[in-house]
Amino acid sequence: MSPKVSKSAVDPTMDKKTAVLGTGKKNRVPLIIFLACAVALVGAGVLYSFNKTDQPVIQATTGSGPKFEPMPVAQPEAGPAGAPAPVSVADAAAPQVSYPAAMFNDGKAKFFEYKTPDGQVIKYFVIKSSDGVIRAAFDACDVCWPAGKGYYQDGNDMVCRNCGRHFPSTKVNDVTGGCNPSALHRQVVGSDVVITITDILSGKKYFDFSKRG
Repeated sequence: MSPKVSKSAVDPTMDKKTAVLGTGKKNRVPLIIFLACAVALVGAGVLYSFNKTDQPVIQATTGSGPKFEPMPVAQPEAGPAGAPAPVSVADAAAPQVSYPAAMFNDGKAKFFEYKTPDGQVIKYFVIKSSDGVIRAAFDACDVCWPAGKGYYQDGNDMVCRNCGRHFPSTKVNDVTGGCNPSALHRQVVGSDVVITITDILSGKKYFDFSKRG
Protein backbone atom coordinates (compact mmCIF):
# COMPACT_ATOMS: atom_id res chain seq x y z
CA MET A 1 0.00 0.00 0.00
CA SER A 2 1.55 3.29 -1.14
CA PRO A 3 1.85 6.17 1.39
CA LYS A 4 -0.80 8.98 1.27
CA VAL A 5 0.58 12.14 -0.30
CA SER A 6 -0.79 15.52 0.81
CA LYS A 7 -1.69 18.28 -1.63
CA SER A 8 1.01 20.44 -0.13
CA ALA A 9 3.57 17.85 -0.93
CA VAL A 10 2.45 17.87 -4.52
CA ASP A 11 2.11 21.68 -4.69
CA PRO A 12 4.45 23.41 -2.20
CA THR A 13 2.77 26.78 -2.89
CA MET A 14 -0.60 25.53 -1.57
CA ASP A 15 0.10 26.31 2.13
CA LYS A 16 1.20 29.86 1.30
CA LYS A 17 -1.92 30.43 -0.82
CA THR A 18 -4.14 29.13 1.94
CA ALA A 19 -2.49 31.39 4.50
CA VAL A 20 -2.81 34.48 2.29
CA LEU A 21 -6.43 33.92 1.27
CA GLY A 22 -7.54 32.71 4.69
CA THR A 23 -9.27 29.67 3.27
CA GLY A 24 -8.16 27.35 6.05
CA LYS A 25 -10.76 26.05 8.41
CA LYS A 26 -9.28 27.87 11.39
CA ASN A 27 -9.26 31.19 9.55
CA ARG A 28 -12.87 31.02 8.41
CA VAL A 29 -14.39 31.67 11.87
CA PRO A 30 -13.12 35.27 12.29
CA LEU A 31 -14.17 36.02 8.74
CA ILE A 32 -17.71 34.80 9.39
CA ILE A 33 -17.95 36.87 12.62
CA PHE A 34 -16.71 39.99 10.80
CA LEU A 35 -19.30 39.58 8.04
CA ALA A 36 -22.12 39.04 10.57
CA CYS A 37 -21.17 42.23 12.47
CA ALA A 38 -21.06 44.21 9.24
CA VAL A 39 -24.53 43.02 8.25
CA ALA A 40 -25.89 43.92 11.72
CA LEU A 41 -24.45 47.46 11.55
CA VAL A 42 -25.92 48.08 8.12
CA GLY A 43 -29.33 46.82 9.25
CA ALA A 44 -29.27 49.08 12.32
CA GLY A 45 -28.48 52.09 10.14
CA VAL A 46 -31.38 51.37 7.81
CA LEU A 47 -33.79 50.95 10.76
CA TYR A 48 -32.66 54.26 12.29
CA SER A 49 -33.19 56.11 9.02
CA PHE A 50 -36.65 54.60 8.65
CA ASN A 51 -37.79 55.56 12.14
CA LYS A 52 -36.30 59.08 12.18
CA THR A 53 -38.83 61.95 12.07
CA ASP A 54 -38.40 65.59 11.13
CA GLN A 55 -39.82 66.98 14.43
CA PRO A 56 -37.69 66.87 17.60
CA VAL A 57 -39.24 65.23 20.64
CA ILE A 58 -38.60 66.89 23.99
CA GLN A 59 -39.26 64.75 27.01
CA ALA A 60 -39.49 65.81 30.63
CA THR A 61 -36.88 64.37 32.93
CA THR A 62 -37.23 63.62 36.61
CA GLY A 63 -33.53 63.68 37.43
CA SER A 64 -31.17 66.60 37.88
CA GLY A 65 -31.28 67.57 34.20
CA PRO A 66 -33.59 70.19 32.65
CA LYS A 67 -37.31 69.65 32.86
CA PHE A 68 -39.45 70.87 29.96
CA GLU A 69 -42.92 71.93 31.09
CA PRO A 70 -45.66 74.07 29.54
CA MET A 71 -45.36 77.71 30.51
CA PRO A 72 -47.93 78.43 33.25
CA VAL A 73 -50.84 80.58 32.21
CA ALA A 74 -51.63 83.55 34.45
CA GLN A 75 -54.91 83.08 36.29
CA PRO A 76 -57.23 85.90 37.45
CA GLU A 77 -56.93 86.86 41.09
CA ALA A 78 -59.56 85.10 43.19
CA GLY A 79 -61.04 85.68 46.61
CA PRO A 80 -61.42 83.14 49.42
CA ALA A 81 -64.43 81.60 47.68
CA GLY A 82 -63.06 81.80 44.16
CA ALA A 83 -64.59 85.11 43.08
CA PRO A 84 -63.10 86.08 39.71
CA ALA A 85 -61.33 89.31 38.93
CA PRO A 86 -63.13 91.80 36.65
CA VAL A 87 -63.99 90.16 33.33
CA SER A 88 -64.81 93.18 31.20
CA VAL A 89 -63.95 96.85 30.76
CA ALA A 90 -66.78 99.17 29.73
CA ASP A 91 -66.37 101.45 26.72
CA ALA A 92 -65.83 104.99 27.97
CA ALA A 93 -67.14 106.49 24.71
CA ALA A 94 -70.56 104.81 24.91
CA PRO A 95 -73.54 106.37 26.78
CA GLN A 96 -74.34 103.03 28.35
CA VAL A 97 -73.12 99.46 28.69
CA SER A 98 -75.21 96.36 28.08
CA TYR A 99 -74.74 92.67 28.72
CA PRO A 100 -76.78 89.68 27.54
CA ALA A 101 -79.05 88.72 30.40
CA ALA A 102 -78.35 85.06 29.68
CA MET A 103 -74.73 85.43 30.83
CA PHE A 104 -75.98 85.73 34.41
CA ASN A 105 -78.21 82.64 34.39
CA ASP A 106 -75.59 80.61 36.26
CA GLY A 107 -76.14 82.72 39.39
CA LYS A 108 -72.45 83.65 39.62
CA ALA A 109 -71.48 87.27 40.16
CA LYS A 110 -69.70 88.82 37.18
CA PHE A 111 -67.28 91.63 37.96
CA PHE A 112 -66.70 94.57 35.61
CA GLU A 113 -64.63 97.74 35.41
CA TYR A 114 -65.19 101.18 33.91
CA LYS A 115 -62.18 103.40 33.30
CA THR A 116 -62.95 107.11 33.37
CA PRO A 117 -61.27 109.57 30.95
CA ASP A 118 -59.00 110.74 33.79
CA GLY A 119 -57.83 107.17 34.40
CA GLN A 120 -59.85 106.25 37.47
CA VAL A 121 -61.24 102.72 37.58
CA ILE A 122 -64.77 102.10 38.88
CA LYS A 123 -65.61 98.49 39.76
CA TYR A 124 -69.03 96.87 39.92
CA PHE A 125 -70.69 93.48 39.71
CA VAL A 126 -73.89 92.01 38.29
CA ILE A 127 -75.56 88.90 39.66
CA LYS A 128 -78.78 86.95 39.16
CA SER A 129 -79.86 86.13 42.68
CA SER A 130 -81.66 82.97 43.77
CA ASP A 131 -85.05 84.70 43.36
CA GLY A 132 -84.38 85.15 39.63
CA VAL A 133 -83.76 88.92 39.75
CA ILE A 134 -80.72 90.41 37.99
CA ARG A 135 -79.06 92.88 40.37
CA ALA A 136 -76.06 95.21 40.24
CA ALA A 137 -73.88 96.98 42.80
CA PHE A 138 -70.55 98.72 43.07
CA ASP A 139 -67.72 96.53 44.31
CA ALA A 140 -67.53 98.73 47.39
CA CYS A 141 -69.58 99.95 50.36
CA ASP A 142 -69.95 103.06 52.49
CA VAL A 143 -67.82 101.64 55.32
CA CYS A 144 -65.00 99.52 53.88
CA TRP A 145 -64.41 101.23 50.53
CA PRO A 146 -61.10 102.84 51.66
CA ALA A 147 -59.57 99.35 51.86
CA GLY A 148 -60.29 98.85 48.15
CA LYS A 149 -60.99 95.13 48.58
CA GLY A 150 -64.58 94.77 47.38
CA TYR A 151 -66.62 91.55 47.61
CA TYR A 152 -66.56 87.90 46.67
CA GLN A 153 -69.40 85.41 46.33
CA ASP A 154 -70.01 82.61 48.77
CA GLY A 155 -73.04 80.59 47.72
CA ASN A 156 -76.04 82.93 47.81
CA ASP A 157 -74.14 85.62 49.73
CA MET A 158 -71.79 88.43 48.77
CA VAL A 159 -69.01 88.73 51.34
CA CYS A 160 -66.97 91.82 52.16
CA ARG A 161 -63.27 91.04 51.72
CA ASN A 162 -62.35 93.61 54.36
CA CYS A 163 -64.66 92.86 57.31
CA GLY A 164 -65.94 89.42 56.32
CA ARG A 165 -69.63 90.20 56.71
CA HIS A 166 -72.12 88.28 54.55
CA PHE A 167 -74.96 89.91 52.60
CA PRO A 168 -77.70 87.88 50.85
CA SER A 169 -77.60 88.38 47.09
CA THR A 170 -81.40 88.76 47.17
CA LYS A 171 -80.90 92.05 49.04
CA VAL A 172 -78.46 93.61 46.56
CA ASN A 173 -79.98 96.85 45.15
CA ASP A 174 -82.77 96.70 47.75
CA VAL A 175 -80.72 97.23 50.91
CA THR A 176 -77.85 99.71 50.90
CA GLY A 177 -75.79 101.72 53.35
CA GLY A 178 -73.34 100.51 55.96
CA CYS A 179 -71.32 97.55 54.67
CA ASN A 180 -73.95 96.45 52.14
CA PRO A 181 -72.81 96.60 48.50
CA SER A 182 -73.60 100.10 47.25
CA ALA A 183 -76.52 99.86 44.82
CA LEU A 184 -75.99 100.47 41.11
CA HIS A 185 -79.08 101.25 39.02
CA ARG A 186 -79.66 98.82 36.15
CA GLN A 187 -82.47 97.95 33.74
CA VAL A 188 -83.39 94.79 31.89
CA VAL A 189 -84.33 95.85 28.37
CA GLY A 190 -85.45 92.95 26.23
CA SER A 191 -82.73 90.33 26.52
CA ASP A 192 -80.05 92.75 27.80
CA VAL A 193 -79.01 94.24 31.11
CA VAL A 194 -78.38 97.97 30.58
CA ILE A 195 -76.43 100.32 32.85
CA THR A 196 -75.90 103.97 31.93
CA ILE A 197 -72.46 105.56 32.19
CA THR A 198 -74.00 108.32 34.32
CA ASP A 199 -75.06 105.74 36.90
CA ILE A 200 -71.62 104.14 36.85
CA LEU A 201 -69.97 107.52 37.42
CA SER A 202 -72.11 108.04 40.50
CA GLY A 203 -69.90 105.49 42.26
CA LYS A 204 -66.64 107.24 41.46
CA LYS A 205 -66.29 108.37 45.08
CA TYR A 206 -65.82 104.77 46.23
CA PHE A 207 -62.67 104.38 44.12
CA ASP A 208 -60.98 107.74 44.59
CA PHE A 209 -58.43 106.50 47.11
CA SER A 210 -56.77 109.91 47.30
CA LYS A 211 -59.65 110.84 49.61
CA ARG A 212 -59.02 108.06 52.11
CA GLY A 213 -58.76 109.35 55.66
